[in-house]
Amino acid sequence: QVQLVESGGGTVQSGGSLRLSCAVSGLTYGSYCMAWFRKAPGKEREGVVLVLSDGSIRYRPSVKGRFIASQDNVNSTLYLQMNSLQPEDTAMYYCAAESNGVSCATDFFVGGRHWNYWGQGTQVTVPS
Repeated sequence: QVQLVESGGGTVQSGGSLRLSCAVSGLTYGSYCMAWFRKAPGKEREGVVLVLSDGSIRYRPSVKGRFIASQDNVNSTLYLQMNSLQPEDTAMYYCAAESNGVSCATDFFVGGRHWNYWGQGTQVTVPS
């Protein structure tokens, strides 16, 4: 059974930092596309950072230079270091995994609608 469990969310002042973690089990970590998505109230879910199985990383332009994704393949954990947080970063953040390496990238840019595996989400709030 595949499980993705996020942690690390919270409330932080503008300009602050948070580190999200996603513990993965039930799949061969490193052979899947991994990603962080987020969904704010009243908005569509959007991809934040994509980590391909070859280790390459792609960031949403609005977070590039502020967010850093990393992974621990030994412990099957995906991280997201979020710096210089702004009120517009407020959202529920989800970790996701997808086995189809061909479609995962294109689907990432449409909110991951066909991605197979999702965590329960962790809330990030940056008050304005």
